[in-house]
Amino acid sequence: MQLLRIRFSRGEEIKFISHLDIMRLWQRALHRAEIPLAYTEGFSPHPRISLAAPLAVGVTSQAELMDVFCSQWVSPHFLSNALSQQLPAGIEIQQVYSVAPTMPSLQSQVSQAEYEVELETEKDQPGVKAALASLLSLEQLPWHHERDTGTRNYDLRALIDDLWLIDWRRSSSRIGMRLRCDSSGSGRPEQVAAALGFSHPTSIRRTKLLLKTG
Repeated sequence: MQLLRIRFSRGEEIKFISHLDIMRLWQRALHRAEIPLAYTEGFSPHPRISLAAPLAVGVTSQAELMDVFCSQWVSPHFLSNALSQQLPAGIEIQQVYSVAPTMPSLQSQVSQAEYEVELETEKDQPGVKAALASLLSLEQLPWHHERDTGTRNYDLRALIDDLWLIDWRRSSSRIGMRLRCDSSGSGRPEQVAAALGFSHPTSIRRTKLLLKTG
């Protein structure tokens, strides 16, 4: 059994594809590339592949991670080349490397995610920085989110690890966000933007996933 980890980007071309459809896309690409996948046991076996953290619809990324278990040894270089020929525009493999099969699941290792968020704002540069500092100074920020199953109430401040200004222009700003992304909760950039007093972001890009193992 071999475990290969793939780091890849997701561009504008596929930012509106759901997490489930992305998983199906990868499965088809792996089959067409003739990668010897390992399967789960039981009545309904499926390929042992997993993404680190689902990416919200409409968000691009340069930092996605996926684990692929292979039943036979496969060269990372071969897998990268074979898969790249089967992937659609918008997905680009950046790196493939071996990981010990005994490692904890990829999903359980994710602790934080970083984003670059473009926002339209009439605030000047000191005003944007003041908004970031004001939110970070809070001890708590009660928040609620409407879902199909009802209203979810939680502390949004607990999901925000850091905020910083990347770039300011007369009518827009680009803000960096480091948000929690683990089993206890995940910060959502659009909600943080709302808490800062900004309108819905014009674009969101995930730039990094931080793992507990480093």
